[in-house]
Amino acid sequence: MNAISAARALKYPWRYYIWDLGGTLLDNYEGSACAFVQTLAEFGLRARHDPVYDALRISTDQAIADFAPATPGFLERYRALEAHHLDDPLLFPGADEVLTAVIAAGGANFLVSHRDNQVLDIINKAGIADKFTEVVTKDNGFARKPNPESFNYLIEKYQLDRSETVTVGDRPIDIEAGVAAGIATVYFDPPRVLDLATISIVDISELLS
Repeated sequence: MNAISAARALKYPWRYYIWDLGGTLLDNYEGSACAFVQTLAEFGLRARHDPVYDALRISTDQAIADFAPATPGFLERYRALEAHHLDDPLLFPGADEVLTAVIAAGGANFLVSHRDNQVLDIINKAGIADKFTEVVTKDNGFARKPNPESFNYLIEKYQLDRSETVTVGDRPIDIEAGVAAGIATVYFDPPRVLDLATISIVDISELLS
């Protein structure tokens, strides 16, 4: 049996995967929470780790609104500190295998992130940059999820069949964007499930047979 036939195949019929990065492919929330708490301290603010972690899982904007509203320069300093924690990015188990399986099946991977072009450096360090047909970041100028604008851009540019396209994300806004774009959705935020999603999973490897 050769290496290709030994590899696990995709479990579901979707061919085109639109991925979120942080919390979906990349296990980054712990480092992000530590950087956020450190930034708060530098600005003379305080918050406990766990509430910050939970807020970041909703969005960075939510965390700032909760713990550092109207604090000029906070986001820029937080991103700088967070970047140090992302110098050695950690993928969730199975993430690279699923990305590879999508390509092996004749499909394509896309990435949509609310981060700026720092994302390109992160995925390079994680060793997965070559797995994506296109990466969409904040710098592309599309409306933020749950607006489906970035998804529709990819679908229309690459003429993707919506019935064969899925988005995978760890936040409700990822799923809401997918629903608005008329594509299937996978919610990955263990142990939570989301009724709005097509399926909810607790391990990325569940996408493999």
